[in-house]
Amino acid sequence: MPLFSLSGVHLKHCKNTAKMKPERIPTPRLVTIPVSMHIGAPALPCVAVGDEVRVGQKIAEAGAGLSSPVYSGVSGKVKKLDEITAVNGAQIRAVVIECDGEQTLSETVTPPEVSDRESFLSALRESGIVGLGGAGFPTAVKLNVPEGRVDTVVVNGAECEPYITSDTRTMLDESELVAEGLSLVMKYLAIPNAIFGIEKNKPECIAKMKRETAALDGVQIRALPSVYPQGGEKVLVYHTTGRVIGEGKLPLDHGVIVINCTTLAAIAKYLRTGMPLVEKCVTVDGSAVKNPRNLIVPIGTSVRDVIEACGGFREAPKKILSGGPMMGVALVDLDAPVLKQTNAVLAFGEREAMTPKETACIRCGKCLESCPFSLAPVAIAKAYEQNDGAMLEKLKVNLCMECGCCSYICPAKRNLVQTNRLAKAALKTYQIKKKENETRGS
Repeated sequence: MPLFSLSGVHLKHCKNTAKMKPERIPTPRLVTIPVSMHIGAPALPCVAVGDEVRVGQKIAEAGAGLSSPVYSGVSGKVKKLDEITAVNGAQIRAVVIECDGEQTLSETVTPPEVSDRESFLSALRESGIVGLGGAGFPTAVKLNVPEGRVDTVVVNGAECEPYITSDTRTMLDESELVAEGLSLVMKYLAIPNAIFGIEKNKPECIAKMKRETAALDGVQIRALPSVYPQGGEKVLVYHTTGRVIGEGKLPLDHGVIVINCTTLAAIAKYLRTGMPLVEKCVTVDGSAVKNPRNLIVPIGTSVRDVIEACGGFREAPKKILSGGPMMGVALVDLDAPVLKQTNAVLAFGEREAMTPKETACIRCGKCLESCPFSLAPVAIAKAYEQNDGAMLEKLKVNLCMECGCCSYICPAKRNLVQTNRLAKAALKTYQIKKKENETRGS
């Protein structure tokens, strides 16, 4: 157990949809399914224009190395293989399907045969499941760890960002699947212990998961303080196990695997039914949304269709986010598709989305006090402005997880997290050049 808590900020929870069970939207007319919705190599389309596809049918094979296959959540006809602009600005390929509204199931959807570690990992490779907490790391790769290297699974049920309640609904509505997924991971990977971290502002989830996991050996449910960014991987591992993950290290280096609660439910669902990851529960909320709710949508559904399923906008949106208000990405196009790792679509009006004017730093130190890793954003900003790679390295800017605590707490409204992001890129360039110079010198 940790001796003390890491810093963070107290946010308004705004969990307006926490008691709203997810509703399935009508089948959209069109879906645009990107083949790159995960960390690693894009999947390779295995369908052609004009092909008929069904629900659960593979439409893109996993690429070489780190990758994940992609499946259709609708039945219909492939209209085109397109290139779209991802939320990060990159151009990615996508399969555009014109839906027939029938939702005909593919004959390939059958439960996999799993009896041991290898067949379990093989099944996960075919499932299309990636980390559903936001990172999108292929789950089969994450769980393919050397035997005996991991002693604890840490389950992320924190859901610390304001507004988002999709994980909350998973823990309440699919608690049996979450517990089953955890049991399967522990069984086939021979991991003896698990700690389920849930923020205290979700007492119903804590009680439900305690009941569902009561019969599982080695499983603890830990009620965690409602402090953002409780769900950050390194923060969560520290607050559940007391283990400190250093710069450049992974939870695996400390005998831990971190997995999101909704990812566990998806694993159990796939092994039960054979239905790969083809749909997502998405929280739709924000002051500009007419009827906030949780929706179950086929992956590839446009944000436009998602908003329309909530009755449209109550006012003209000033900003639309994919994800939460702290770490979400602003969307410039309502035709942007829901991805595997999309857990929320938030739309805000003028008052909430207004960008405050940036003023001079008053040296109050609040940014340092709120940072979970006690980084010094002001010093990092100065080093970045001076293009001082050596100082950025010394200031450990790579530890920054871009949670946004520093920007949120800053009374001068300085864009500190954006500067940290740029500083990390500058440090990477500096370290590459440094390595090249060292190689030439040797």
